[in-house]
Amino acid sequence: MSAAVYIGLGSNLAQPSEQILLAVAAITQLKDSTVSAVSSLYQTPPMGPQDQPHYVNAVLELRTTLRPLPLLHRLQAIETEQGRTRDTGRWGARTLDLDILLYSGETSTDPVLTLPHPGIALRSFVLYPLNEIAPQLNITGLGNPSQLIERLAEPCPNIINAKNLEIPPSVC
Repeated sequence: MSAAVYIGLGSNLAQPSEQILLAVAAITQLKDSTVSAVSSLYQTPPMGPQDQPHYVNAVLELRTTLRPLPLLHRLQAIETEQGRTRDTGRWGARTLDLDILLYSGETSTDPVLTLPHPGIALRSFVLYPLNEIAPQLNITGLGNPSQLIERLAEPCPNIINAKNLEIPPSVC
């Protein structure tokens, strides 16, 4: 049986929009997996050190039979293939960051992979794209993306590449 997985994508180096599009293409090639939805691209300021370029972010929904840790390892391989190095420190600039945000409602406190992603409820660059593709999704113990957005202090990120000509009113 396939699991519904939501993956956050981010990049702020080496043509970030292109990095995101290449990552989506690579994820579509994962065995026993289907990308079922992809958000628009959003431009956001960096978390942490501000002396780096803005990020481009998106969220996609993946249907897969891969379990969480094997999926994480495949996503990390995609990051590496796209030039990601892990020596930049926390919140440093990167060519690609792929995070498993949610995995079919599962919870985990494993230090390698915490589910849901520990920052999901606080990050506009995750919640707005997630709300675009799954506004009624129940995030275990937290509510749905629309409810979480109402609690955010951050403004809506800039949409830089809409999937459609018309932006759904629920986005911002």
